[in-house]
Amino acid sequence: MVVNIKDVAAVGRRCTLALLDGKTRDKDVLRFPATPQRHKDFKVLSAKDKPDLTNLIVRPPPEAAPETEARPAPAQTQIEAHYRDILAFAGEDPAREGLIRTPHRAAEAMKFLTQGYGQDVQTLLNGAVFHEDYDDMVVVKDIEFYSLCEHHLLPFFGQAHVAYIPNGRIVGLSKIPRLVDMFSRRLQVQERLTIEIADALEEALQPQGVAVVLEGSHMCMMMRGVRKQQAAMVTSHVKGVFRTDRATRQEFMALVKGDGRG
Repeated sequence: MVVNIKDVAAVGRRCTLALLDGKTRDKDVLRFPATPQRHKDFKVLSAKDKPDLTNLIVRPPPEAAPETEARPAPAQTQIEAHYRDILAFAGEDPAREGLIRTPHRAAEAMKFLTQGYGQDVQTLLNGAVFHEDYDDMVVVKDIEFYSLCEHHLLPFFGQAHVAYIPNGRIVGLSKIPRLVDMFSRRLQVQERLTIEIADALEEALQPQGVAVVLEGSHMCMMMRGVRKQQAAMVTSHVKGVFRTDRATRQEFMALVKGDGRG
């Protein structure tokens, strides 16, 4: 016999015999004895034919991954220490006069730029949803947004155009830009940001339809990588009548472009 199994003390543990060529025969199972023994004391269970142990290995089934608790958010002092390490990694002296408070400033900036994680739609709207018998299109366009690309932690920014057709309820005008800000101030990709704004407005108002268009410039593509400074990304997401009715969708696009209703 080729394989000797030594110092195995697992009691009643079932293992699968795996061929060296990677094939597994689940029906050929061994049971470990109560005391460490060699392979001759192992018994083959549930097999019509005893397997040839030549060139076989015993591979225990994978253990279940231990449950991990959610890690608490690090304190700001820890974040500042990491920024000092980043400065040193870049070849700078974190103790230099101009950089002494840079880790603190950078940590504060990151808190601001990602404050959307601590906000929610219901609190943000703060009851500013009103019953109104208005069923024509409402458009808020040219809303500035600034976000961070989740791939490189570099900014992308531009303008958002948001429209909805009420179904008996309208929302306070300032709340639409605040929704854009809330989702922008997270680590994002523009595609997901567009959808999240539309979904939040639909859930809050249950309107006849929602449409969102984002036009963005991405620093991760402008100052690094392909370095295309004039390229812009346009994303859209339409729901309800904006998706089902072409004329409604065209009216929205015309209003966004400033061409009126023609």
